This record gives sequence, structure tokens and C-alpha cells, in this order.
Amino acid sequence: MKGLTLHKIELEKAFDPASFEDRIYAQWQAQGAFQPQTGSGKAPFVMVIPPPNVTGVLHLGHGLNISLQDILIRFHRMTGRPVLWVPGTDHAGIATQLVVEKRLNAQGKNRKDLGRAAFVQETWKVKEEHHRIISRQIARMGASVDWSRERFTLDGGLSQAVREVFVSLYERNLLYKGNYLVNWCTSCGTALSDDEVEHEDRAGTMYHIRYPSRDAQGFVEVATTRPETILGDTAVAVHPEDPRYQDLIGKSLLLPLTDRLIPVVADTYVDRTFGTGAVKITPAHDPNDWEVAKRHGLPVIPILTTNGSLNNQVPEKYRGLSVQTAREAVLADLKAGGFFIKAVAITHAVGHCYRCRTVIEPFLSEQWFVRMQPLADKALAAWRKGELIFYPRKWENTYRHWLENIRDWCVSRQLWWGHRIPAWRCPSCGKTTVAREDPSACPHCGAETLEQDPDVLDTWFSSWLWPFSTLGWPEAAQAEETDLRRFYPTTALVTAYDIIFFWVSRMIMAGLEFTGTVPFRDIYIHGLLRDKQGRKMSKSLGNGLDPLELVDRFGADALKFTLAFLCAQGQDLLVDKESFKLGSKFANKIWNASRYILMHLENRLLVEHPRLNPVDTWIYARLNRAAQVITEAFLSYRFNDAAAAAYDYFWNDFCDWYVEATKVSIRTGEDTEKDRATTVLLEVLAESLRLLHPLLPFITEAIYEQLPNTQGLVMTASYPVYTEQRTAPDTEQHFALLQELVRMVRTLRSECTIPPEKKIPVLLRIGSGCAAGDFFKEHQELVRLLAGIGELHIEDPRPDRTRPSGSIGLVGSGFEVFVYIAEAVDMDLLKRTFTKTLEKDRGFIAGLTAKLANERFLKNAPPELVQGEQVKLAEALQRTEKLVSYMRDLVKDTPLQQSALDREPSP
Repeated sequence: MKGLTLHKIELEKAFDPASFEDRIYAQWQAQGAFQPQTGSGKAPFVMVIPPPNVTGVLHLGHGLNISLQDILIRFHRMTGRPVLWVPGTDHAGIATQLVVEKRLNAQGKNRKDLGRAAFVQETWKVKEEHHRIISRQIARMGASVDWSRERFTLDGGLSQAVREVFVSLYERNLLYKGNYLVNWCTSCGTALSDDEVEHEDRAGTMYHIRYPSRDAQGFVEVATTRPETILGDTAVAVHPEDPRYQDLIGKSLLLPLTDRLIPVVADTYVDRTFGTGAVKITPAHDPNDWEVAKRHGLPVIPILTTNGSLNNQVPEKYRGLSVQTAREAVLADLKAGGFFIKAVAITHAVGHCYRCRTVIEPFLSEQWFVRMQPLADKALAAWRKGELIFYPRKWENTYRHWLENIRDWCVSRQLWWGHRIPAWRCPSCGKTTVAREDPSACPHCGAETLEQDPDVLDTWFSSWLWPFSTLGWPEAAQAEETDLRRFYPTTALVTAYDIIFFWVSRMIMAGLEFTGTVPFRDIYIHGLLRDKQGRKMSKSLGNGLDPLELVDRFGADALKFTLAFLCAQGQDLLVDKESFKLGSKFANKIWNASRYILMHLENRLLVEHPRLNPVDTWIYARLNRAAQVITEAFLSYRFNDAAAAAYDYFWNDFCDWYVEATKVSIRTGEDTEKDRATTVLLEVLAESLRLLHPLLPFITEAIYEQLPNTQGLVMTASYPVYTEQRTAPDTEQHFALLQELVRMVRTLRSECTIPPEKKIPVLLRIGSGCAAGDFFKEHQELVRLLAGIGELHIEDPRPDRTRPSGSIGLVGSGFEVFVYIAEAVDMDLLKRTFTKTLEKDRGFIAGLTAKLANERFLKNAPPELVQGEQVKLAEALQRTEKLVSYMRDLVKDTPLQQSALDREPSP
């Protein structure tokens, strides 16, 4: 390409991401760019996508998670590592079944009308419908996932993995079935694990009830928030050392509204300092009461059906009533019977189903459980040995606390959509068979009639196997040259903190139990998205944002870059629609800068090994520094730092300074100099696009393919690498001083409202210790161009330090600059303007000073408000000090009333 005669390249005048994003994504796919390229000898970088549920469309939380993963994947791909990002979706048992049941209800039907097989078939249709939408959303956001390896938690391979794990756990005595108290959702009609119950504080009532003694000579006062459960009480418990009840322990009480007698038992579970010190015991509907009942051999009387109505264990008048209706009826009867004492308003935590928000009922039911303690011990040991690293580290405490306090996991669900439990009961002998293959006969007695367990497994039972089941386990575990051998364990997991319990910890336990290693090393936990008021985004609040709507309005790159820019470790992200203008403006800046460069290529020649001038050396040093900062940020999952460094380099260093500086050569130089400068500019642009690509993939690819000095995709090009050879501390120092000079002149021009077309003269006096004296002299044309000035006179320092008449003097780092403003402005008008501004600022400073001296304000105001006022005061003082300096220069030239100058700025 060197020696090639160039022609101008016309990018569209208006930046329109919709005009190229779909085309470029299809191009990436067609060229196999998403698939891992082996042969580099480097360790692979592997991630599995947290599988979204096939229940609807992706929300912005998914957009954040997918964007962060894509940034990492693209960065590591460009470093030459084989990269694999496995996509997939989750069957989401309860959530998906609810979607289908709602559709049936709208038609006046329910799942039992269809039957199990037909219902499951309908659910597969919903899955396919939503899967198409989700896949399109993932692609629109630019995710470079390997679609050829896409998985689904109910596909054949994963179903085999689920069955293998279930049977293996059973064989290892880590899985059991029994009657236990579980969390029951009466709406979904299924048991839930403890982690699927969400507690929230609600206003409630504590009802105080009189339980008469058997001989009617006294009573015990108990309190409950659920008076309907009185009908399932089997005892009243008191503390064995409570003197109030010593004579009652072992005696009986009359259970209100029934003809039953219940004992008074002594148990240290009771807190004698709380309330009356007497607690009603309802073993079938309270987990603590269940434990008390086991210790004392109390009967267990369930009073609820699976749909939440009262059953035949209660007096006939209450049977079939809903919990709320029964509560009202029981309270009325308690009052009528003289058992009711009082009602006290309280606030208490109430458990809700994490999917449908129904209040959870503790419910006695036969379920399958995984023994978690042995698995948790291995997961804790792996973390303590440093095999796992959380980013940020604070989440290690959450992980440790949950594993140290773990309870057995209820894994059976009373649903039809999901992995059917591979267990069969024999009606003939009553024994249960758990098997990898469907049995044709009972292995215990030979009977040919078997009944498979009707329940399915918890959705998370397939999700906890995701890192290795997606790569072919268990079938691939014994084979050579498989994805499991090449890409497991994976490298990193990116997820939100709200599923550390549900998913992250369980994946680690499953990986250690079934593969002997942790499934990933790095665990990056990002924050949640909230609106500008700090509220979690939700449908009920109407504050959610659709990621595809944002893509349509701003482009996929704007979405990705903005989220990365705002994603600080350990913090939630506060966003609204307007937030994404940040990424859109940056993408627009990249487009316009590239368009300017490409439209000025006509008749230029690409030069072989172009010579670098000091400004070129400076931009390469800045690019080198940016590559170092961004690389370190990516490797430590500091997305906001990477985005900020990319933004600062391209907008400030490249566009505002370097591109402007090249105009000296490209506009006024000889042809050979123009060719040299153009070649270097194109090379810097190409490398800058590679630097930005992980954060803004579409626009960088769209521009990169237009450059005359590049080949292939930017996506698979090499990422810029920091090298010592490119460091240039002296040049950076000199250019920083030149920037200081230019900024000082620009600021003064603005403050004096000097129009851009006025090319005023400037005198620059270089101090004897100025490090950039020669640099200033060699780059006078550059200073004139960037500062927008006319003549530039440079002289050595004068002993008398005389200020030229008609100028304002400014002091820099080792130099003085005098700007001849008298030739460009009405001096009298400027003096009056400065005087008026100074008076206004002094009043502002006085008010702020008084405010910050007010102890009441300092004590009651939020710290961030106080800090903000302090910053305002410092800025105002700095501004007035500068104005006073300007005014003194003006006063020395002509007489002026000095009332504004006589006063010093307030401290």
C-alpha cells in the first residue's frame, strides 16, 4: 500500500449507526469472527453468558451485563487469545409456565384442560417465540457470541447432564426425599427454595388471644399475626426457667374454637423477655415450630391445601375458605367466644414468591432435597485457597456468609415445564428407583408397572451446571479434543450481585463436585441499574428502559460505551434516557474526526516508514499511555476507568490537539511533508480505532474498513500494546507546556470576548528555567494555529519585567505571555464589564462565605451539598483573583476608578 496515490473518502455527513450496524454484524458472522481461533499457543479466554429466561424480552439490566461481557471478549480476542463466549437461554420453569397459564386463562382454560403433554407442547411454542426475540436483541446490541455453540437448559445435552447429576447425587447420598416444611407458593402451586423467597416489610397486626386452662381457672395469653393458624396448633411453648409458667408446664390448655386440648411444653427456643413469653406452636406452618415439635414429639396438623384454602383438618365452618377469609372468620369467632384480647399494629417482614409476589405459606410437603453442607465446604475451601477472586472483593463476605449458613436445597417443583425428576415408584413393592435411563421394570421386585415422579426440578438445578454442561459434559468428559477439554474451566463470570446465592455459589459447588475444579477464576459482580432517583427499575414504577429502544435512538455503541463509562466497581448505575447522549456524542466525535481526515486524502501518497516529528512522537506517547491504562483497567474489570481513558485520549489528545496540529503540515507544507503527515495521521487513526474497538465495536469497524492503510477486520486486529520504546517523557512535558500556553491565551480571548477572526499579536517571554524554550521556538506556527493568534514574538526574560502597553500579562510554568487585547476590543467597555463582573462575584463570595460559616448549615446539610458549596467558593475566589490581575494591567495603561480593585477578595 505504500506509494499508493490516495483519493478522498466520503463518509456520510451525518452519523447514522442504523445504516451500518446490521451489515457489519452479518459481516462478522459470515467471516466466522465470533468463533475461537486456535493455534496461537495462548491460553483461551472463555465466558458463558448468564442465560436469560425465555419469558419475554431483555431489559436494560441484560443490556448492561451483555455489554460488559462483550467488551471483555473483544479485548481478549484482540490480544491474540482464543476466545469463546457461549450464548444460551434458560427454560425458567416457574416464570415460563406462568406466562403460558396466563394465556390459557385469557382463553377460559387452564393447564389441566390441556393435559401435561399438550401443555408442555404449548410451552415449547412460547419458548421458540421468545427465543427469536432474545436472540435478535443480543445481536442488535453487538454481542460477539459464538452462535454455533448456543445452548438451552432443556436441550438434549443439558438434559443428559441434569439426569447424570441427579443420579450421581443420589448415589453419593447427597440427595434425599422426605416430608419437610417448605416454602409454598399457593399461586404457582409449587415449593420454593429459601433463596426464592423475597422478604419485604409490611404493615401488619399482632393479635393477642386467650388460651384457657383446662380447669378454666386461668389462661395463657399468646400473640400471632396469623390467627387462622390457631386451628393447627398442637402446643403452647414457654421457657423452662420462666417463673410465670412453672406451674403450667406439662398441663393442658383448651385450644380456642376447637374441642382439642394442647399441652404446655418447656423449650429454650422461647424468648421469655418478648411479649408474654408464651408462644403458640403450629408445626405444619412455621419452621421454628416444626423444630420444636420434633424435639417434643408433638403431632403435626396441616390445615392448608395446595391452593391455599383451609382443609378438612379444621372445623367444618372454615373448610374451603381462603387464608384471608378464614382469618376474618376466626377473628370474629374469637371475639364472640371471649378469646380475643387486643390487636396491635406492627411492621414485619413477609415472604413473597420471587416470581408472582404471592405471600408464601410454610407448608408440610414431600420434596426432594440436596444436602448442601458437603458441597459448601468444598466451595469455601476453594475460595480460601485463592482459586476464586471476586471483583470487587467485598462480595467475598457475602459468598462466605451464605456458604457458612447454608441449608439443604429443595429442588423439586410441582410444575409441568422443566426437567422431569428421574425417579420412579413401584406400586407393587413401594420402593423408589433413581436411574440414568428410564427403567422398564422395577429392579427391586420385577414389576413392570412404574410411576414416574410427576414433579420437575428447580430451574437452578440445570443452571448450576451451565459452565461445563454447555461444553459437552458429561459425554465429552472422556473424549479428546472436545470443547470441554479445550475451554474448561472457563475464565471469568460477569453477573449482578442479586444472584450470588441462586447461581454463582451453586455453579462453584457443582463444578468442584463433578469436574474437580472451580468453573471460573474471576467473578466480576456489577451493580444494578437504577433511575436518577436511585430507585430500582421495574414495570410497576414505569421507570424501566428498553435496550433496543436506546439502540434505535442512539446506536449500539452509545449504549455499550455509556454503560461502561458509568459502571464503577461496587456501585449501582443511575441512568435515564438522556444519559446515553454521552456515548452518542462520543461516537459522533469519532465519526466526524475520521470523516475530516478521510476527506482530505486527495492526491496524497502513503509513505514508507514516515519520519516522526515531535508532535507525532507526542501522540504516540499518549496513545501508548492510554493503551497501558485501558489494558490494566480491562484486566482488573474497571470498565469506567477504561472508558474514561479512551474518551480522554481520543477526544482531547487525538482530536483537539493532534488532528489540529497536523493542519500546519497538511495545509501549508510541501507535498512531501503533506504526504508524510497524512501517512502518520492515518496510522495513528487506525491504531486509535483498534484501541477503541472493544468499547465501540460498530463505528470502529465501519471506519476501519474505509481506511486505505488497513486490511481485514478491526475486530480481529491486534490490540495496541504498551512499549517502553514509545515513551517520550521530555516530549510530553514540552507539549504539556505548549498546551498550557495555548489554553491561557484561549481562555483570555474568551473572557475578553475577542472574536475568532481577530488574530491578535502575542509576546512570549521564556524564563531561563523553562524546559520547553526551544520547543516553543521550533513550533511557533503550531502555537499560532492552536491559539488563533497573529504575530508571535518570542524573547528571553527582561530584567525590568516590563509589561507592554495595551496587553494583559499571564504567568505560566517558566514563561510569561502578553496578549495585546487593545487591538481587538473596546478597552473602556471591557473595563466596565470586568468591574461589573467583579462586583457581582464579590457579592456571591460574601453570601457563600456566610453560608459556610453557619454551623447549623454545616451540621444539617448533606456532606455532598457542603462540599459542592466549598467548590463553588474556591472557583469564585480564583475567578476574582484572575479578574483583579486583568484589571490592574488595564488600570496601568489608562486612569480608571479603582473602587473595585481596592478591596481584596474575601478569604
